[in-house]
Amino acid sequence: QVHLVESGGGLVQSGGSLRLSCAASGSISDIIAMGWYRQAPGKERELVALITRGGTTNYKASVKDRFTISRDNAKTTTVYLQMNSLKPEDTAVYYCNAHSFPLDYWGQGTQVTVSS
Repeated sequence: QVHLVESGGGLVQSGGSLRLSCAASGSISDIIAMGWYRQAPGKERELVALITRGGTTNYKASVKDRFTISRDNAKTTTVYLQMNSLKPEDTAVYYCNAHSFPLDYWGQGTQVTVSS
């Protein structure tokens, strides 16, 4: 079992920045990759950024030059999503994900709202 706790969402003006954090605990040695997904009202959940156990990162094309995913390799693994130059279209609930084959674990979600 992996438990994920997210923090850092909120309301920000267009062009602003936010940093999301996701602290993983439990069977963290089984985690293959961690990532951030988002879901806007009426839309499907989509991958925003991913970081593998080996450190490889992958980004949704529209955020690649604005968002950065990173991690803390301490005993309690924490993954961060630094979001810069935020746009109203980034507004969504952001979910932390931990992939531990064959299971996926999800955080409770944190709201990010970008006002124009």
